[in-house]
Amino acid sequence: MKLIPSVARKNGYETVLSLDSLQDVLLSIRSDFAFDTEVSGRHPFVDTIVGISLSNEENKGYYIPFGHAAPETQNQIKKDAALNALSILFENGSIAKIGHNLKYDLMMLRHEGMTVKGTLYDTMLASYLLNPNKPSHSLQDVSFEHLSYRKRTFQEVLGKRASFAEVSIEEATAYAAEDAALAFELKELLFEKIKDEGMEKLYLDIEMPLIRVLMDVEEAGFKVDDIRLHDMSKELARELDAIQRRIYFLAGEEFNINSPKQLSRVLFHTLGLKPGKKTKTGFSTEVGVLEDLAESHDLPKEILDYRSLSKLKSTYTDVLPYLINPQTGRIHTSFNQTVTATGRLSSSDPNLQNIPIRGEWGRRIREAFIAEDGSVLISADYSQIELRILACLSNDQGLIDAFFSGIDVHTRTASEIFSVSMEMVTQEMRRTAKTVNFGVIYGISPFGLSEALNIPKEDAKKYIDGYFQGHPGVKTYIERALKDARQRGYVTTLFGRKRPVPEITSSNANTRSLGERLAINSPIQGTAADIIKIAMIALWKSLREEKLKTRIILQVHDELVLESPTDEFKKITEMIRKEMEGAVDMAVPLQVEIGHGRNWAEAHG
Repeated sequence: MKLIPSVARKNGYETVLSLDSLQDVLLSIRSDFAFDTEVSGRHPFVDTIVGISLSNEENKGYYIPFGHAAPETQNQIKKDAALNALSILFENGSIAKIGHNLKYDLMMLRHEGMTVKGTLYDTMLASYLLNPNKPSHSLQDVSFEHLSYRKRTFQEVLGKRASFAEVSIEEATAYAAEDAALAFELKELLFEKIKDEGMEKLYLDIEMPLIRVLMDVEEAGFKVDDIRLHDMSKELARELDAIQRRIYFLAGEEFNINSPKQLSRVLFHTLGLKPGKKTKTGFSTEVGVLEDLAESHDLPKEILDYRSLSKLKSTYTDVLPYLINPQTGRIHTSFNQTVTATGRLSSSDPNLQNIPIRGEWGRRIREAFIAEDGSVLISADYSQIELRILACLSNDQGLIDAFFSGIDVHTRTASEIFSVSMEMVTQEMRRTAKTVNFGVIYGISPFGLSEALNIPKEDAKKYIDGYFQGHPGVKTYIERALKDARQRGYVTTLFGRKRPVPEITSSNANTRSLGERLAINSPIQGTAADIIKIAMIALWKSLREEKLKTRIILQVHDELVLESPTDEFKKITEMIRKEMEGAVDMAVPLQVEIGHGRNWAEAHG
C-alpha cells in the first residue's frame, strides 16, 4: 500500500508535499480562492516560480513547494505535475481568483504556460481605489491598516539568502500561505467598501480588465537600437567634455560642477553674481536661479546645458542598452496601477513614460525606439483631451462650440483675452492663450501665470479675468469644484474614481492653495486617465477578436504606441480611431491624432 506523506501543519497553514494531498486540497476548493506565487527573484521575465500558496478560508492556507533548493528537494512535488494539477483550478472561469498585485502572479503563471481565467479580485487595487493618496499599498501596509495585523516582510523572511528558493519549506509555508490567507480575508472587507463608495463599476469595468491588457503590453516590450544609443553616449561624452572646458574657462578655475556648494562659491563669490534665495547649505543653484542668472552671464547657461546633457546620458543612453532582455531583444517596462493619486498609470524598471520628447536630443533618443523589420510604429494621441473634459464638466458653451465647430480653442481664447478678431491673433498671442487655457485647468493664480509668461502680475490677472468673462461655465465649475471638495473632502472623476483632498481645509495657506488646485485639476486629469484606460481595453479586445498581430506596446498618459505589421496598417488606423474616439460618449467629440514611422520620433511627429 502506497503511503501518502502527511501534511505538515503550523498555525493553520499546511505544506502540501504529495500529489494526492494536492488533489484533496483542490477538491475542497469549490468557490472563490486567493493565491500567491513565490518566485526565485522579483522580475517576471527572468525568474521562476518555486511554490504557490492557496487559501479559501480565513486564517487557513496551503503552500505547494516545488522549486526549493537542496536539502528540501526530495520532499517536493515535481513542478510540472503540480502546475498540471493546479491548472484545472486556475483555468476554471466560473471561480473568481483573489490576490494582492495579481498582474505579477498572473504573468509568472503565464510564463509557466498557465492561463488564469475568471473574475479577478486584486486587494492591492482595491486598497488603492479606496485611498489613492497612500504612498504604499503593499500587503504588509494594507493588512496593518485594515486588519490591524503586522505580517513579516519578504525581506525579513529572505534575510541574507540570495533567493526565496533557499528559504526552508517550513518557513516558506508560514510566510506564503499567510499571504494568500490575508488576501482572502481582505477581499471581503475591501470590496464591500468599494461597493459602498460606488466604485464597483470602476473596478469591474476599468481596473480589472486593464490587468490583462497591461500584461500583454509589458510582455510585448519595445525594440531599441542599442548601437545607436551607444553612439549617442559617446557623442554626449564629447559634448560634455567641451562644455566642461568652457565652464572652467568662464569660471577662471576648475571645480566640481556637480557640487552645489562649489558652484555657489564660483557664481556668487568668484564671479560676484547676485544670489537668489538662500538654503541651509548656502545660496540656491537650482534651475530657476540659473535661468535668471543666465541673462547676465554665460556660465549659468553652460551649467544648465551640462546638467541637461548629463541627465540624458546617465538616465537614458548609458542605461537603456543594458535593460534589453537578451531573450526578446526588447525593453520591457512595468506598468503600475496603484501609484498616482489621479488614476494615471505610471511606468518603472525602466520608466518609458519619461523618455524626453523636446529638443534635438529628446528626438534622437526616441529615434532609437524602433519597429521590428516589416512593421511600423503607430502613435495615437488624444488631442486636447483635458480641455475637452473641462468643456463637459463645466458645460461651458464657448468651449463646447469651439470643439464642435473645429475652431482652434487656443486661437479663440486669444481672441477673447486680447479683444481682437480670430484673424488678427498672432502666434505669440496664441502661445499666451494656450498657457492660460492649460493654466486654468491647474488652478493657476495671476502670480503663477505672470511667472510662466514672464509678464507683469496685472497683465496676468487681466488675461485670467478675460478668460472667465468669455467662459462663465468654467468659472462656475471651479467654484462648484472647490465648494464640493471642502464639503465632502474628496473629488470624483466622471467614472466615480475618488481622490481625497484633505489639503483644502488646511490652516496653512500654501497647503490650502495646493488643495484648491488639486480639487480643480484631479477630476479632469483623473477622467482623462479613465478614458485612455477604457480605450486601451476596447482596442485590446478588438485586436484579439480580429486575431491581428498588431500590439499595444506602450501607454504614455494621452498617447498609445502600437507596433503593426505593414499589411495591417490601414485596418489598424481605422480601428484605433474608432475605439479611441468612441471610448466614451461626451458632450464634445474626442479627437485622436495618429502618426506612424519606423521609429517613435517619426511616429509621434
